[in-house]
Amino acid sequence: MKTIQGVGVSAGIAIGAISVLDTADHAVERRVVDDPKAEVERFRAARDTAVEQLKQLRDKTAAEFGEGKAELFDTHQLMLQDPDYVESIEDLITQSKVNAEFAVNSTAEQFSAMFAAMDNSYMQARAADVKDVSRRVINVLEGKGEGAAQGGGDSHIILAEDLAPSETVQLDRSKVLGFVTAKGSANSHTAILARTMGLPAIIGIGDAFDPDDDGHAAVIDGTSGKVFVDPDEATLTEYRGKKAKYEEHLRLLQELKGKPTETKSGQKVRLYANIGRPSDVTAVLANDAEGIGLFRSEFLYLESEDYPTEEFQFEAYKEVAQKMGDRLVVIRTLDIGADKQVGYFNLEHESNPALGYRAIRICLTRPEIFKVQLRALLRASVYGNIAIMLPMITSVQEVRDAKKILEDVKEELRGEKIDFNEHIQVGIMIETPASVIMADELAAEVDFFSIGTNDLTQYTLACDRQNPNLGRFADPHSPAVLRMIRMATEAAHRHNIWCGICGELGADLSLTDTFLEFGLDELSVSPTSVLPLRNAIRNH
Repeated sequence: MKTIQGVGVSAGIAIGAISVLDTADHAVERRVVDDPKAEVERFRAARDTAVEQLKQLRDKTAAEFGEGKAELFDTHQLMLQDPDYVESIEDLITQSKVNAEFAVNSTAEQFSAMFAAMDNSYMQARAADVKDVSRRVINVLEGKGEGAAQGGGDSHIILAEDLAPSETVQLDRSKVLGFVTAKGSANSHTAILARTMGLPAIIGIGDAFDPDDDGHAAVIDGTSGKVFVDPDEATLTEYRGKKAKYEEHLRLLQELKGKPTETKSGQKVRLYANIGRPSDVTAVLANDAEGIGLFRSEFLYLESEDYPTEEFQFEAYKEVAQKMGDRLVVIRTLDIGADKQVGYFNLEHESNPALGYRAIRICLTRPEIFKVQLRALLRASVYGNIAIMLPMITSVQEVRDAKKILEDVKEELRGEKIDFNEHIQVGIMIETPASVIMADELAAEVDFFSIGTNDLTQYTLACDRQNPNLGRFADPHSPAVLRMIRMATEAAHRHNIWCGICGELGADLSLTDTFLEFGLDELSVSPTSVLPLRNAIRNH
């Protein structure tokens, strides 16, 4: 038996034969062309064909997995029509008199390297998307069909160097049990699609990728990231039991949809979900969350090349509000800084950015940016049930200053006769020891608290959350952290406002009983954690 450790990106267990796919990039021949103008036209025709293919793939994805996941292929179409991308290819053909295949491949390598070098993990993962769309154009130029990555005839586990998102979404789920790749990213669209499709998936096995494993029996565990090639009988027995237990667990969870989130004694908790972009709402609704407790609006900035406009933000907030109907959508205002850097903000280098110029501090000192976001939020508030949440608060004065800017924006909109919700809720994140100590005074200023346990743990225990050497010291179960959560909750209730958690700790089932004892009103977690948490609460 051979045991391989990778990175699990989609939960579940698969047991079956391995089918090795040849998905590695192949060398593209460079040729000199006599008629560059004709070669440019050849590229344009292939590009247009590829766009049409992507439109069909988009419709297929929307029908099977929802509009949210289909947006990926809208992005792929835009990539193929991006002026910089197209200009780079056509200039290479014209100036170097090379064939279109080589020009597309060279440009793909250049753009992919640019994305891979970015600090943001989401943008790094887009490197694979550039290669995916470029390979599609090259296939058209070479006269190759689309061809989905399917492997052998019977049910099997795919083993490949890498899988593109377009290949993943076309997998035949009646035959493909799961997949393992040598490369890949947990933030890639391939990983996201695997989770949506319910396929166990493991990435990053690196040099352990061996084409000679083709046809061998295997067990893969998408949670632990373990791969067992030629498993012994004891391992097979163990994982057959785990697989049956996991599938029964999923079945029971599906039965919880539509049922109230309350304990056996009748204590009710609002169970919300965290999102980063509008397309995530599909997962929120699929997992039956009762609202959105944290919309990380900074992703609208992280994924833009310049400050997102008021209209761009308005459309994003409006889309989420409309999809959620009358369910609450808590939108956190800009939380840039620390580990979330955006180049066009031109922030100075800081030796300790976690304690530096970030979040509300940027908004209060650069109100021209803050006002654009507040205008968009207020305008979108008439399309649903939106609440505004201010991050990184340490003092009452910060809240008052932010509310003053909000009132100024409201006055502007009234003057322009633009509708908005005059009674929109305004809350704050409790994520610093200062905010806990001042919780009674802060509660008198706002409509709700939402405890950000990741930063609260960092600041309470003086442990940098980005430092891998501090794992044993950065304990979110620390009595000090739990006491902070309790103090904030009690202060909120003394002032008749609600208090929730929107950090990772909210999904920690070992603490569910503790949080219920504290009397937390709301827990906001990742969409896939909603039903397991509802199960735990209903069994309390």
